[in-house]
Amino acid sequence: MNARLTFVHALSPLHAGTGQGVGVIDLPIARERATGIPYLPGSSLKGTLRDLCTHQRKDDVFGPPTSNAADYAGSAQFSDQRLLLLPIRSLKGTFAWVTSRYLLGRLARDGKSANGSTSCPSLPPALTGKQFAVVKTGCALLYQKRKPNGAGTIATVILEDLDLDVHSTFDASDWAEWIGERAFGDKESLKPRFCVVPDDVLTFLLNTATEITARIRLDEKLKTVARGALWYEEALPSETILSGLLVATEVKASKDVVFEVVDSVLANHSAVQLGGKATVGRGVCSVTTWPKPQEASDASIS
Repeated sequence: MNARLTFVHALSPLHAGTGQGVGVIDLPIARERATGIPYLPGSSLKGTLRDLCTHQRKDDVFGPPTSNAADYAGSAQFSDQRLLLLPIRSLKGTFAWVTSRYLLGRLARDGKSANGSTSCPSLPPALTGKQFAVVKTGCALLYQKRKPNGAGTIATVILEDLDLDVHSTFDASDWAEWIGERAFGDKESLKPRFCVVPDDVLTFLLNTATEITARIRLDEKLKTVARGALWYEEALPSETILSGLLVATEVKASKDVVFEVVDSVLANHSAVQLGGKATVGRGVCSVTTWPKPQEASDASIS
C-alpha cells in the first residue's frame, strides 16, 4: 500500500493555533469548521520532520527548499492529524482517554486506506444520552454509585462534571488493544482508561475540557503586567492522541524511499516539537506510523 496511519501523542500541551480568535480566548486551537473537532495541520508535521531530516533524499521526499518550492512537489503527503483520544479528568483512574463512535469510524476509514482491508474492530453501537462503553475487564474508571432507592449500586463513569451511568454492553477491549498497539506499541497500556461516549457528549467535552492558560508579559522596568499584555491561549492537554495518514506519491521518490526516510527521522527523534509556543514547552510529541516497516514488508509478501 502507498499509505500508512500516523499517530501523534502529545507529551506536553499542544497548541496548533489559528493565529487570532474572535471570542474570549485570544489564541484558540485549530478546529474543523463543520465538526468543531481539533486537529494539527499536516503541514506542521511535514515541516518539522523535514527540518529534522538529514537523509540524502530529503528534498525528493519532503519537497525542495522554500526558495525553490515551485520546482516540484514532495513525495510525502501528510493529512491533517485529527483528534482521536481526548484525556478527560475522571473521578476514578485519574483520567480517561475519551473517544466516540464518529472518531473511531474515521480511524477505521483511514486504517482501510493504510492496510487495504477492514482490519479494524467492529464499531461500537451508536451511544446516546448518558451511555458509555469501556473494557469489560480491568477498567480503572468505574465508580460504584448507590442507586436512588438505596438498593445496591450501579457502575458509573464520572468525567469532569458529567455523570454517565448507563453502562453499554459493548466491550471496548478490541479497540483499546488495536489503538494501543499502534500508538504506543503496547496492547495493554490504553485499556484501563479507554472510554467511548456518545458523539454529543464528546462535542460538549471538546468545548469545555481543553486547556486554557492565561499568559502575561511584564514591563521590564516596573515588573508589572505591561499594558495590553494579558492574553489567553488554548491547547490540547498532555496525553492527547491524534491520528492521520502519510501518503506516498511517486513524484521524485518511490513509496519505499518515502517510508524509509520518514522511518529514519522518527527512529532518530523519539520526541519532536509540533505546533506553536515551542519556547514555553508546548507541542512536545511522540510520532509513530503503522504498519511498521517489517509489518509492511510482510503484508506485501503475503
